[in-house]
Amino acid sequence: MANAQDDKAVRQEYLKELILLQEKPSSHDSFVGFHDLTWEDWIERTGELPPNYGVIPSIPFLPDPLIIGEGKENEKVTTMAQWESQREYFKEQVKYILSGTFPDPPTNLKAEILSERTKNGVSIQMIELRFGEDHKAKLTLEVFTPPGEGPFPVFMTQWNHRGWAQIAVRRGYMGLIYAGADAKDDTREYLELYPDYDWSTLMARAWGAHRAVDYLYTLNEVDKSKIAITGHSRNGKQSLFAAAFDERITATITSSGGTGGEFPYRYTDERHSNESIDYLVSRRTHWLHPRIRFYSGREHKMPIDQNSLMALIAPNALMFSSSIREGGGGDPWAIEQIYTSLTKVYDFLDAPEKLGIRLRDGEHAVSERDLEAFMDWLDIQFGRKNFPWDNHLSYNYSFEKWKKESGEFIDLSKFPIQSTQNIAVNVSHLEKDQEKIKQDLTWLLGDEPAGLPASDIETLSQKEDYVSSFMPRPKVKNGKKLNITPYNAMGDYLYGSLYFPTDEAGERKVGANGRMPVLIFLHKYTNTGYDSELNALINGLLAKGIAVLTYDMIGYGARIEEGTLFYQRYPHWSKMGKMVTDARAAVDALESLDFIDNDKIFVGGYALGGTVGLITAALEPKIAGLALSSAFTPLRNASGDVEGLKAFSHLYGLIPRLGFFDGEENRIPVDFPEILANIAPRPLMVISPELDRHADHENVINTMEDLKQLYQKLGVGDVLEWQSPHAFNHFTEAQQQEMIKWLEQQVAK
Repeated sequence: MANAQDDKAVRQEYLKELILLQEKPSSHDSFVGFHDLTWEDWIERTGELPPNYGVIPSIPFLPDPLIIGEGKENEKVTTMAQWESQREYFKEQVKYILSGTFPDPPTNLKAEILSERTKNGVSIQMIELRFGEDHKAKLTLEVFTPPGEGPFPVFMTQWNHRGWAQIAVRRGYMGLIYAGADAKDDTREYLELYPDYDWSTLMARAWGAHRAVDYLYTLNEVDKSKIAITGHSRNGKQSLFAAAFDERITATITSSGGTGGEFPYRYTDERHSNESIDYLVSRRTHWLHPRIRFYSGREHKMPIDQNSLMALIAPNALMFSSSIREGGGGDPWAIEQIYTSLTKVYDFLDAPEKLGIRLRDGEHAVSERDLEAFMDWLDIQFGRKNFPWDNHLSYNYSFEKWKKESGEFIDLSKFPIQSTQNIAVNVSHLEKDQEKIKQDLTWLLGDEPAGLPASDIETLSQKEDYVSSFMPRPKVKNGKKLNITPYNAMGDYLYGSLYFPTDEAGERKVGANGRMPVLIFLHKYTNTGYDSELNALINGLLAKGIAVLTYDMIGYGARIEEGTLFYQRYPHWSKMGKMVTDARAAVDALESLDFIDNDKIFVGGYALGGTVGLITAALEPKIAGLALSSAFTPLRNASGDVEGLKAFSHLYGLIPRLGFFDGEENRIPVDFPEILANIAPRPLMVISPELDRHADHENVINTMEDLKQLYQKLGVGDVLEWQSPHAFNHFTEAQQQEMIKWLEQQVAK
């Protein structure tokens, strides 16, 4: 009894913390569910508590659909009986966390044709379905039947996608749109008509799609083996729910569904620039079940993820489509993690050809070329055409693939066991120790090919890479932006954007020495590279007279395609090595500008950018100081709660050589504590949120305490700033203001 009480008390404290840390934006949505207006109302009515995060398993990587009891039993699925059991588990968890519960199919469906006409040989029928108690529930359909006898394959979509159905009809499909969309939504009433279920709006719409399939099954002119559903954005999300819980839907295309669509929830936290759980449920309060908020900031504690929902669709056909550079909703790396995970399921079910992916470029909206491609894929799946199809991946790296292609191998016995307790740097021979750290770090980053330094920057330009024309680049109010561009580029033909403060006359605002300090800010793991999320930071720095240089790192923003074949081109180098080389080239470029103070070139970054900045500053003495947030966790003693070294060697493919130390982490030749020591005695600011799920906070604390001692022994304790807010992994406005304040203090010295 005492244990149960203790558990409840712990969970109540977690709830208080969640309420304290959750977003509270204004929302146009007026309810969470039929019974509740707000999430807090739902908590009060139900008495729900979050799980005890301390006792449930951590699954830092995307869950493997073919592992039963991941994090506990870890039993591999090898038989169909096991797979059916796994499917039932997924259904249970999806209902519990994502969709909510919903009614069984009604047994009294009736259809009434409200209107009927023919246009260009196509039959157009407006139909109303009625079902449920006293036939109070309804669903309006518009059905388009092409000329001919049939039976026809069916293309189902939502009310606002009528234009999509038009193209399907031209391709010989029966088109059907149903009133389960913002433009026309008959399904909203289901929440009231079936109050005993706690389903979300998107699940209610998906259940409405099931009723449309009920109707299709009454028609002789329908080929019941060829029923497809598709939808865009929130309609893509509901299409997945619909197909996951109705095997009669034999093909599904989700288009730009984002979070709740093609993205794993684990890769929607702020460092990935996708819509986080907190962001989504704070603004679209009724789309998903309110219970999902319990995993905001602790996504690694979810027993399932979006690939678990999608696995329910297998072996029926499933394709993802999105834009590789769509802001907040098109992260190709995250989408491809889902795709790669599901290939295991489709292979196990002997249906590898049933899984597809098609990533386009551009913004959120699709065009006719995309829809024609959707129809091509459906024709392939339904055996109607034999079009060529390429499931192209922008991020095709795997550690095993790299090992095979590079031929690299190391003898671990040649790497001595390292201490995990203290920073192995002695003040009495600091330079010698730091040089050894540089050597080990350089080896870890791989063999950089010989190259040429770029020419000095002679001119700045207003021209940009064409990709920037549709990307959400930062905009400034108190300064100007000019670009470093080819033919006078930085590094290896790189674009960069320099934002600088201006005076009232619009001229560059420099200090008494005729120069200005500058921060090179490096972006996070985001498909849009340096984007408008940096507006406040850049404007804040300009207000303090500090210029900002930023650019897309390889594999992100305008350079996504450049990263795809990186390891085929440079098998013995690393992407992190290339990122560091590019950052050092940015320093060189700034030094060639006569209005930049070469003694005050700082580097800053968040998440990936912070890590790149840290490693760069450890190797590049010309960097005056460093400010970073959520940038590291020690690797040698990483716990099972975090990704550890595999984040770099397996997940993101940034430092492949680290993968050789998997299971032998204490032999890693250089770790973040030493890398941080290589910044000394230069100014350093570290922000490490206490609840960062990607870091072992106790290990971070130990590292920073050691680093404090080093700085104090060097007599420069005042230039080390460490902040550890009680927060999840976010780069908040408050953190940004602290970074600006710290940089202002440093440049004033």
